[in-house]
Amino acid sequence: MFIRKATITDADAIAQLLLTAMETIVYEFLGVKNHNQALAFLQHFTAQSNNQYSYQNCYVVENKNRVIAAINCYDGALLESLRHPIHQYITTHYNMYFNPEDETEAGEIYIDSFAVLKSEQGKGVGAMLLKFIIQNYVYKQHKTLGLLVEEHNLKAEHLYLNLGFKMVGTRNLVGKTLKHLQYTA
Repeated sequence: MFIRKATITDADAIAQLLLTAMETIVYEFLGVKNHNQALAFLQHFTAQSNNQYSYQNCYVVENKNRVIAAINCYDGALLESLRHPIHQYITTHYNMYFNPEDETEAGEIYIDSFAVLKSEQGKGVGAMLLKFIIQNYVYKQHKTLGLLVEEHNLKAEHLYLNLGFKMVGTRNLVGKTLKHLQYTA
């Protein structure tokens, strides 16, 4: 089992993993509650460059030639430019006004989405991937990591807090109040 920067060939696996982490949010973005449309949306963007869900912004955990986990993170200062292609796509293909609240900001590397295959959960894969991201961004690059967690997702919140993330406030995103956690050195 090892962690590596994602490549375009990982796009479909990343899309499926990210959808497990953010399915209801994608439904809100698209204005439809349809798993296949949500997956197609993420497959489109994970295979493209220069957007917030691009494979370029992902790391994966690979085990026996299979992607078993993915994490999507990017510089919060780039949110507007990374979100622009998504805004255009949703406006064009779904005739929806797309202007969600800013989920991150300049000054943090934002962990947008993070998921582990259901069959691999509970084996430490998620913690291993988060520790890798913490080491890479916080300790090597001296950056602050940020993420949002749903108030009722106590299992994920517990993992983040145990790894050293601290709650710094709340944010609203597509009608949900989320806890904003950060990790700094």
